[in-house]
Amino acid sequence: MNFGRLLALWHARNLEFLRDRSTLVFNFLFPLALVVAFAVIFGGQPRALFKVDVVAPPGAALDAALHPFLATRHVDFVRIEPGEIMATVRKVERHQVDLLVDLRGAPRYWINEDSPKGYLAEKLLLESASGEATREPVSGDAVRYVDWLLPGVLGMNMMFSCLFGVGYVVVRYRKSGFLRRLSATPVTALEFGAAQVLSRLMLTVSVTALIYASLALFVPFRNEGSPLLLLLIAVAGALAMISFGFMMAARFASEELASGAINLTSWPMMLLSGVWFSLEGAPGWLQAAAKALPLTQMLDAARAVMLDGAGLAVVLPQLGWLAAMTLLFLGIAAAGFRWRPD
Repeated sequence: MNFGRLLALWHARNLEFLRDRSTLVFNFLFPLALVVAFAVIFGGQPRALFKVDVVAPPGAALDAALHPFLATRHVDFVRIEPGEIMATVRKVERHQVDLLVDLRGAPRYWINEDSPKGYLAEKLLLESASGEATREPVSGDAVRYVDWLLPGVLGMNMMFSCLFGVGYVVVRYRKSGFLRRLSATPVTALEFGAAQVLSRLMLTVSVTALIYASLALFVPFRNEGSPLLLLLIAVAGALAMISFGFMMAARFASEELASGAINLTSWPMMLLSGVWFSLEGAPGWLQAAAKALPLTQMLDAARAVMLDGAGLAVVLPQLGWLAAMTLLFLGIAAAGFRWRPD
């Protein structure tokens, strides 16, 4: 063995690794960002044992002065508005909230009689109550994790397909000189971008529909809404994410730089959009930031249809937001598109 050649190869491989921006992102920045993200989302005080939503009189504080139950330790009391009662009752049915208590006037509460945590929360309420409270029983099956996870996994797969399927390919076209030759034709940047978007849209939606149909045969999951509405949501979400990927690739000339930039965008989007877990316990500013992401809007709409049987009117705000983002991303990409790598 020639140790000189071995040392030369070792040195060359180290330089290759250090010059690969996408690899550096995964090996250094991504684990660091992952730990910080989880610390922000799940940090702070230990989680309460029970979650109770409370409707209180205007201006009243959620403390023992309003009702003795509100002084109970290890219970997370969340104030809601009167207009949110029906939506919260739905959460009680799905075991996402243990108890809903209305303290305006004579107390009343909603409980899912099939919920073990709801049963214990009711006992705590009745033990602390000084008077009678009206009981409003509801029923419903708990949302299984697979029911929650399925839209997230399908959405995540669509996101990676859209971002890399357009962003990485366009950069490769530019680097190989294909775009330079194409610029000599009458084709405009908007026409080229629209063709890329429509091609990737057909492939992404077709593959997602095939995966959905295959899972329906082998894995029983919950879908209370319209499959056609789900298809519309998938198309709107895919268009927004494809346009986002095209916007990111509008000026990059290096495949490594484009890959690293897409990774820096896609992984935070996957963490903050509710693919694996809900952000209900996260800080308010983080939830607001997550709402601006196209994947979040698509997953919120898909879960509303699949888990709650929502109709078009309910998910129309999410569809409108996705359409607006699609137009914005395409406009920015077309305005700043670069045909040549230099």
